[in-house]
Amino acid sequence: MKRTKFILMSLLCLGVLISCDTDGGESELNLIEGAVANLQKVESAPAFINLSALNAGNDVQIAFSVEPQYGNIASLDVIGFYESGDEMYGPVTLESGISEFPTEVSLTDAEIIAAFSHLTSKEDFQLADALIISTRLYLEDGRVIDLLDETGERNYGSDIHTSAFYNAQISYPVSCPSDLGGTYNVVTTATTTDPDSSNVTDFPYTVTVTDNGGGSYTISDGVAGVYIEWYGKYGYTFETAGNFTDICGTLSGSWATSFTGDSVELDGTVNEDGTLSIHWTNAFGDEGFAVYTPQ
Repeated sequence: MKRTKFILMSLLCLGVLISCDTDGGESELNLIEGAVANLQKVESAPAFINLSALNAGNDVQIAFSVEPQYGNIASLDVIGFYESGDEMYGPVTLESGISEFPTEVSLTDAEIIAAFSHLTSKEDFQLADALIISTRLYLEDGRVIDLLDETGERNYGSDIHTSAFYNAQISYPVSCPSDLGGTYNVVTTATTTDPDSSNVTDFPYTVTVTDNGGGSYTISDGVAGVYIEWYGKYGYTFETAGNFTDICGTLSGSWATSFTGDSVELDGTVNEDGTLSIHWTNAFGDEGFAVYTPQ
C-alpha cells in the first residue's frame, strides 16, 4: 500500500513513579505506588546462563547489584521466577533481608537448582528458559510491596517498565555465548507492496550491530536502508533501529517503524562462516532477505 504519512514516535516519561491506574479500557490495573528498587547486572559477570558450559558439566555464576531507586525502603528480598516453555515457576526468595545498599548478589547454578523444585541438575536447564529476578520491598512505614505478582506479572506501570535509568526486574536467559557486535556489509533482496516503489535485488548497505549483552543486539537500521530506498519520497529518509536476540545461533526480533501501524518481524540464523542470514516482514506485507557480512 502507498505510504503517504508517517509518525515519528517517542517515549514521554510523565513521572518517575506509577502515573496511571487504568489500562485505557474499562478495567483498572492493580498498581501499587510508593517505591521501586534498581537491579543491574554486574558488567564483569555473565549476562546469561551459559548452556554450553552447563552441558559440559561446568559451574556457572551470575551476579547483579540491588539498591533502592525511589521510596523509603528499609530492606528488601530478592525474588526469583523461572520461565520454561509455557510454565512459570516461583516466586522463590533468592536472598532475604538485604538492608545495606548497594549490595551485590551472586548466584551459582547449584543455588538456582536448590531454589526451584523443578530443577534437579544441570541437565534441567533448557535453551530459551529464563531466570527472572525482581524484589519484595519492605518500606519504613510498614508496607510490603511485591514488584511482581504471584504469576510473575509486573505490579508497576509502564513508566517504570520502560525506564532507561533503572530496572525493576532483570532476566537471565539460558543461552549460548554470543559475539555478533560490529559493522556489517549487508545485501538485501526485497519485495514491496507499494505500487510506486520497485523491488530491490542485492541492495547494498552498511549497518552497525551493537551488543547489549546476554545475546541481545540493536541494529542501526533494521531493514538496512531498504525503507530509505523505497519510501524516501514520502519523507522516510532516516534510519530506524531494529533488534534481534541470538539464542544459540537462532535470531529473532521485532520493532515498530515510523509508519502508522507498521511493525517489522525478524528471524534468521548465524552461519558457520560468520555471516548472518536475516529475513524480515512488515505489517504491509513487504518482505526482505538479507545477508550480513562482518567487515
